[in-house]
Amino acid sequence: MVQHTTIFDVFGCCADAIRDGKMIRRETRQDKEFHFQNWFRARLTDSKMHFEAGGRNSYPDFRMVEFTDGYEVKGLAYPGREVNYDCNSQVPSGIHNGRTIYYVFGRYPAAPDGNAYPVLDLVICHGDFLNADHEYVHKNRNIKGFGSYGDIMIRDRKMYVAPTPFGLATGVAHTQTLILPAGVRGRRGFREVGRFVRVEAERIVVAYTFDLRRNTLVPRTISNPNAGRLHEFRAWRKYGGSREPVEMRKPADDLSGSDDKHGQESCE
Repeated sequence: MVQHTTIFDVFGCCADAIRDGKMIRRETRQDKEFHFQNWFRARLTDSKMHFEAGGRNSYPDFRMVEFTDGYEVKGLAYPGREVNYDCNSQVPSGIHNGRTIYYVFGRYPAAPDGNAYPVLDLVICHGDFLNADHEYVHKNRNIKGFGSYGDIMIRDRKMYVAPTPFGLATGVAHTQTLILPAGVRGRRGFREVGRFVRVEAERIVVAYTFDLRRNTLVPRTISNPNAGRLHEFRAWRKYGGSREPVEMRKPADDLSGSDDKHGQESCE
């Protein structure tokens, strides 16, 4: 069966561009958000496929026209915060509004000496590698009646902090890697460099309460009906790239709990 996906072509364009030395170019030193996204937009243009770019707060950042694929782009300054990132608009997922979502993580120098600099390494992963839940719907809510006069509104604007592939796996630094569900067949010109699984947790958070007097946040959890379910993935690289194997980090090496915000740009 033919698999209708853009991912191998898009990843290939990105890997070729890094190999050929195509630089990130920022407009000014104050451009701290869109420079890597603009670099990825240029790679979509290189692919000759039609795509649409979303607005500032839309999700995902890019949507393919002839295919039900979407790409969400996350730039990471290196050295800096790289094992997790802030999701200000949507919790990561492999499916959104009928589209398959891929996440594009690229690291670039934290302190470049000019307005043109390289992509140091790249990981594109299926959203299920970050979170396999397709049912949760993100919504911001508010309540009124706060304050001494009862006319202040509290807005519940959720932020999610999710691990990056650099925090979840080893072997992805200083190279270009594609991580896909194991059921996706490889493409000619690509080499498999790893197989691994993620296991669903025993319990999941379904609600939380915040005490405004004590400033305490208390989660409510339930047993995960899919506890122990295995999600299998494979890592790929283009021929000619690194043969460094990709593996999941061992629990003792899992750095995704870090809350260090040094070097992290805003991610919408």
